[in-house]
Parts: sequence; structure tokens; C-alpha cells
Amino acid sequence: MNKVILKNNPIGFMDSGLGGLSVLREAIRLMPKEDFVYFGDSKNAPYGTKSTDEIVSLTFRAVETLMSYNPKALVIACNTATGAAIGLLREKYKGIPIIGIEPAIKPAVICSQGGRIIVMATPMTIKQKKFLDLLDTYKYEAEIIPVPCPGLMEFVEEGNFNQAVLNEYFDVHLKASLTDNTESIVLGCTHYPFLKKQIENYLENKKINLIDGSKGTSSELKRQLEYKDWLRKDNHIGEIKILNSSKDEGLIHLSKNLIKLSME
Repeated sequence: MNKVILKNNPIGFMDSGLGGLSVLREAIRLMPKEDFVYFGDSKNAPYGTKSTDEIVSLTFRAVETLMSYNPKALVIACNTATGAAIGLLREKYKGIPIIGIEPAIKPAVICSQGGRIIVMATPMTIKQKKFLDLLDTYKYEAEIIPVPCPGLMEFVEEGNFNQAVLNEYFDVHLKASLTDNTESIVLGCTHYPFLKKQIENYLENKKINLIDGSKGTSSELKRQLEYKDWLRKDNHIGEIKILNSSKDEGLIHLSKNLIKLSME
């Protein structure tokens, strides 16, 4: 990269669709003076059903779009894309911090009181080496049960938050893994925090913690920008630009609503 990095350059975010907005909202809370450019690849979602080569190709294509805005940092706000492409991206774009995301297994283990930890994630994320290595790291510290959730992210992409329909989904894909000693559910896809209320309703007030990686990822982003002295220190009010590979304007409207709702 030969472009000059300035403090007032935006921060780029990408995801396979709208899920990364759950990470963006935390970054906005932490760094309200910063400008952000978000690219959702909803046209090609979900990534979790594609081959690794396809995921890498799509991720690079999304990042190339963001690079036209000369970002001072990039966040790969997608577990599947992080697992497949983060190393390759860091090799190509060495001039800026590139932050990935992974299921928040470590925080769940740290908070564990000995109960079961369920990790809800896309089938592809659960198959990836990065995820398997993470499980291996903590396999002697807690009972960790991966639960593949095919099709769950599509509820968010479609703006479908119907409790009754989601209850039917959870009956099929989640119920069998729930036990009396389940203490935490890790939301291992950035789409899933937008379903937090529906998951809590389904659990019917069971004392089960819902944990996601958005805060940790945003904190790491801020830490790296602070280290480089690239955080804005003026009185600028941050602006957010939403891009999407789909031509459906409704997705831009839904994206803005998701950020607005989650910031309340």
C-alpha cells in the first residue's frame, strides 16, 4: 500500500451480509468520532455454504471495494471469512491493521462455572481449522458443544424476527443440545446477536448467558488504532456509509434500522 494514512480516513467493515453490523455498532459506541464504511455482500450470502476458495475470492472482492475509500483499518466482521482469508489479507495489505473475528469461546471459558458451553455457528465455521484449533485449546477447561445452525443467518438477512417461526427453528437445531447445566451460549456468527431477544424468549428465562465477539473485536480495533496514534481527536461526529453488493435498496434501509435499533 502506497496511500497515505490519515487520522480522518474511515474504518472499513465487511461481512457476508448484514451480520457484521452487530460488530459495527460496538465500534461506533467505542469510537463515536470515527467514520465507517460498511460493505455487506448480501448478493453472495451466505458464505457458510461455499467452498474455501469461493469464500477467499468473495472476501478479497469485498475488501477491494472498501480499499477504494483508503481506510486506516479493516474489520473482517464475519467468522467464516476470517477463518478462510484473514492471513492472506494481512499478507497483501500490510500497511493497515486488519482485525478478524472468532467465536467468543475464550470469554465463555473464562466466565465458566463448570457448566456446558454451546457454540451456535454456521456449518462452515464449525468445519474450519481456525475454529477446530480454538476448540482444541479449551477442550480440557470446559464442556464445549458446537451446534451448526444452517439457515439461521438468513432470518436476519430477510428481516424476519418472527418469534413463532424462530421457535420452530430452535426446536430443530438448538433444543437437543440444551441441558440443565448449560450456562452459556456463544453466538458464533455476527448475524446472531440480532436474534438475541428471540433466543432469550425461547430459553424462557433460563439463566444462560449469551456471549458474542463484537465487543472484543471492537476493543482490539481501538487498541491497534491507539497504538498507531490514528484515532481522531477532534470534535468530529462520525458518519456511517452503508454499501451492499445487492441492488435491493431495502437491504440498505434494513441495515440502517438494525444499527439504529441496536444502539437504543
